[in-house]
Amino acid sequence: MRVLLIVMNVLTNDVLEEVFQFARKEVEKQKHYYDAIALKNTEKVISAFRKHQVSDFYMKPSTGYAYNDLGREKLDAIYADVFGTEAALVRSQFVSGTHALAVAMLGNLHPGDEVIGATGTPYDTMQTIIGHPVKVPGSLTDIGVIYKEIPMKGNYVDINAVCRAITEKTRMVHIQRSCGYSDDRGTLDVASIGRLIEEVHKIRKDIICFVDNCYGEFTEAKEPTDYGADLMAGSLIKNVGGGLAPTGGYIVGNKNLVYNAACRLTVPGLAGEMGATLGDTAREFYQGLFMAPHVVMQAVLTAVYAAAVFKKLGYKVNPLHDQLRHDIIQSITLKSAKNLENFCVAVQLNSPVDAHVTPVPSYIPGYQDKIIMAAGTFVQGASIELSADGPMREPYNAFMQGGLTYEHGQLAINAAARLIGPANGKRKKVKVMGDIVMEGEKDKEVLKACEAIINAQKSYQ
Repeated sequence: MRVLLIVMNVLTNDVLEEVFQFARKEVEKQKHYYDAIALKNTEKVISAFRKHQVSDFYMKPSTGYAYNDLGREKLDAIYADVFGTEAALVRSQFVSGTHALAVAMLGNLHPGDEVIGATGTPYDTMQTIIGHPVKVPGSLTDIGVIYKEIPMKGNYVDINAVCRAITEKTRMVHIQRSCGYSDDRGTLDVASIGRLIEEVHKIRKDIICFVDNCYGEFTEAKEPTDYGADLMAGSLIKNVGGGLAPTGGYIVGNKNLVYNAACRLTVPGLAGEMGATLGDTAREFYQGLFMAPHVVMQAVLTAVYAAAVFKKLGYKVNPLHDQLRHDIIQSITLKSAKNLENFCVAVQLNSPVDAHVTPVPSYIPGYQDKIIMAAGTFVQGASIELSADGPMREPYNAFMQGGLTYEHGQLAINAAARLIGPANGKRKKVKVMGDIVMEGEKDKEVLKACEAIINAQKSYQ
């Protein structure tokens, strides 16, 4: 059963429709800019496919050791061309983007090496890789790697402080492109990343400038590797998988650094020469990359729309609806635990998968606080599909990302706006959520479903 979630509040439907109309106009003002980026990146992908003469033959599965998997090798070469690097490692054996990041770092760092975190406190899962502030078994600090963290100045990297922190032991500078779960910093544009890399390499060219590119791919016409990044990693169930990749991650960069990472992923000496591509995964990887420039921009438009709606309702949003985007994440400061929970409930109820499930906060491995997640996605955890999550801590930020289609994004955001209401508005207590009936559904059925959702929430509380 499909239910569009609505709550009665002081805003009438007419007023809300004015808010939604305003948001749609704001998206239209910017759409031509993002369309141009999507066109440029699609051209880049098509050029790589054409250069490497992609055919159906390369999309077949492999088994066992998978020696001489030509499709796997061809995809690596395509990724290297798309990102302008010497080499690439694109594998379904990466269980997440975090795994790809960990392999890239652990494969290229040794006891006594020093890493400088140039973008302040990283998001929670990166903290476990690094082993800071809490040392985790198998983390970088656990194996003897030295870690320094340089706070950002607002939305900008403190390049002078990073350069002053470099010592003879410095092996890597870690750069997190996306804001993560931070309400103190913004996402970095690639030109700003390039300026940092340039200054670091002026001091020592052998320092590895490593970029965590998660959420940022194809949001601009260029990537950090176009500006000199030595090593970069990300997830295939985020931007570059185009909503089709069922799992996996990638590492691109200098061939020696990628080789070191490959040895860490498999075993020393075998590196990237092994690793089966099972089932239909190869085709999904190829087709996902082809679709990615367009799909990423659907997610960007969804984020712009969300920012416009909730800014109009009086909430703090980051970035603002009229700011240029450098990733697909939209932060909305919802001020209360209940608002954050309800936002996620609205997104979940307007999802194609598991719309009947009510998200509740819980502890998740790798995170410091309870997290609430809404992710009615075809691929579990795929944040290129519309999803929302946030840590249950003040100021109760909802981090929304993804959206395979802008139309779907509008439905979910509109539902969330109706449920939460304005930032400073009074609310009426109602027994039933939901006053719109989808075509072909009866009032009684809808009300029954909504009552079940409310009862489930009361039981949790």
